[in-house]
Amino acid sequence: MMPALFLGHGNPMNAVLNTPYGEAWRAIGMQLPRPRAVLAISAHWYTPDTRVTLSAKPRTIHDFGGFPPELYRVEYPAPGDPALARRLQALLDPLEVTLDESWGLDHGTWSVLRHLYPQADVPVVQLSIDETEPPEFHFALGEQLAPLREDEVLIIGSGNLVHNLHAYAWGRHPQEPYDWALRFEATAQQLMLAHDYRQLIAYERLGADAMLSIPTPEHYLPLLYVLGTEQGDEAIRFPVRGVDGGSISMLSVQVG
Repeated sequence: MMPALFLGHGNPMNAVLNTPYGEAWRAIGMQLPRPRAVLAISAHWYTPDTRVTLSAKPRTIHDFGGFPPELYRVEYPAPGDPALARRLQALLDPLEVTLDESWGLDHGTWSVLRHLYPQADVPVVQLSIDETEPPEFHFALGEQLAPLREDEVLIIGSGNLVHNLHAYAWGRHPQEPYDWALRFEATAQQLMLAHDYRQLIAYERLGADAMLSIPTPEHYLPLLYVLGTEQGDEAIRFPVRGVDGGSISMLSVQVG
C-alpha cells in the first residue's frame, strides 16, 4: 500500500532554487515505492464545488505574480490519467464531482512533483477543494479516497500547516519563526502522533495560535485529506521540517 503525503510547498521559488526543502522532496521521491499515478490535492485549486482534472495532457499553470522569469518558463509535462479521474468520480458517489478539462497542474502540485519525479513520467490527477464545505467534509473525502492507496496511487496534499502571508518577512532580513507558529506546529504534531484528528478537524477551537496559523483554510485543508486516508494506527512521520519567513511552516507529514 502506498503511503500518503502532505507537503508544505511554501514559496514557488522552491521549484527552481536549490533549497533544503527541494533536496528533502527529492529524497522522499527516491525512497518511496514508485506509484502508478499521483492524486494531488492542492491549496491552489479552491473551487465552489468538487472537480477532478480529466485532461490526458494537463497544462502547467503559473498561478502567481511578481516572480523571476525563470519560474514562468518551468513546464511539468506529466501525463494525466482520465481513467483515474473517472474512478474518482465513481468512488466519491453520491457526491457530484465535475470532470474538468480546463484546469491543469497548478504550482502547489508541480513545484513539489518536479523534485519528487523530475522526469514528469508519473501520471497526475488533481482534485479540487470545495470552498463551501467545512473541515469535516474534507477529512471524510480523504477516508473515501483511502482505497486508492492499495492501487498504487500516491495521494499528495500540498499546502502549509502554518500559512500567514500577512506576517511573512517579504524580502527582509531572515525572520526567526514566530512563537505562535512554533506552538501551533508543535500542537498539531502531537495531535497527529496521537492520531487525535478530531481536534485537528475542529482546529478553530485550538485557540489564538491556530487562528494566526490558519487565517484562511485552503492551505490547511489538504492535510485533512491525507490524514483521512490513514488505515488503522499507521505510523506518522515528519520527513521535512522548517519555518520560512517566520510564518510559513514547511512541515511535511507522511502517513504509512
